Amino acid sequence: MSPSATTAKRGRPGYDQESVLRIAVDVFNRHGYDATSMGILAENLGISKSAIYHHVQSKGELLKRALDVALDGLEAILEQAEATSGAADARLEFVLRQTVAVLVERLPFVTLLLRLRGNTEIERDALARRRAFDHAVAELISAARDEGSLRGDIDPRTVARLLFGTINSIVEWYKPGGSLPPEKLADDVITIMFEGLHTAH
Repeated sequence: MSPSATTAKRGRPGYDQESVLRIAVDVFNRHGYDATSMGILAENLGISKSAIYHHVQSKGELLKRALDVALDGLEAILEQAEATSGAADARLEFVLRQTVAVLVERLPFVTLLLRLRGNTEIERDALARRRAFDHAVAELISAARDEGSLRGDIDPRTVARLLFGTINSIVEWYKPGGSLPPEKLADDVITIMFEGLHTAH
C-alpha cells in the first residue's frame, strides 16, 4: 500500500495533493500544527496561499489526510490473517513487527500522530482511533498471558505502555536509509521485547 492514502489530483505545475501533503506534514512536524499558518505552508511550498486552496479547503483537511495515512496503516495490521488467528503471542509479535514497519514506512505521518495534543475535533478523533489500536494490542498481551506464553507477574496495561513507549520512540531517532535497515530494526525490537538483554545460559 502506498504511504499516501490520497488520490493524486493535478493542481499547479509541479504539485499534486500528495506532494502538498508531504510538505505540509514536514512543516507541521517542524513548527507544530497549531503554530503553522497557511502563510507558513505557502512559504514552504513556494506558492501563494490562494494556490494552496486549489488543492485543499483548509489546514484541517491537510491534518486529517495526514493522520489517515498513519492510522489507516496501523488499523490495516489488525485485519491481516496473522493478527486474527493462531497463538496469541505469535499474533502479538506479528502486530508489533508490522507496527514498526508502518512507523518506518510512514515516519513523518506517524510522527505527526504521536505529537497530537487533542486541541481540535480532528485530533481528538485521531487519538480515539489510536487508543482503539492500543487497546487491541493490550488485549493480545492479556490473551498471551492467559495462554501462558507471556509472564503473568506484570500488568498487561504496563506491558502495553512499555511496548508502545519503545516503538513510539523510534520516530525520535531512526533515520531511514541509514545503516540500520527496517527489517533489522524490527528484529531488534522484537528480540528485546520478547527475550530481553540477558544472554542465554
